[in-house]
Amino acid sequence: MNKVIHLSERLWCDQERAFAHFIKDDLIQTWLCPIANVDPVVGGLYELFWDPEDLGSNSTRGCRITAIAQPQLICFEWKSPSQFAYFANRTDPLTHVMIALVPDGKETVVHVVHSGWRGTPEWEEARTWQVRAWAGALTRLRTLINGC
Repeated sequence: MNKVIHLSERLWCDQERAFAHFIKDDLIQTWLCPIANVDPVVGGLYELFWDPEDLGSNSTRGCRITAIAQPQLICFEWKSPSQFAYFANRTDPLTHVMIALVPDGKETVVHVVHSGWRGTPEWEEARTWQVRAWAGALTRLRTLINGC
């Protein structure tokens, strides 16, 4: 049984500015991870690194963008952190993230939809961990952009 993570956050900025925080390495590095390597085209890399001393673990190394429509949508493959890598990062397909940015007046609502979670207890543990990680990341993004 596939389960889906769906979180959203309201940002006090236009769609273009919000979208830039998902495709520009320097902006991604202000709220999501210490090192980013993103080539914003279909098939381009979407690599995020949380451990600068060990780029092979706790990263999305090798993940690719599967769809992009600037400034509304970006989709990409996703790898789990090292404690879940032995099962989650060896599946085909990997889990998948869709970021949809919806304008609402002068604000933008960011929707994160993370799919591909399987139904076993270990997958549920990984999904629960990822819900907390996405929630924290979106809070950091909101704080960065909204100032609160």
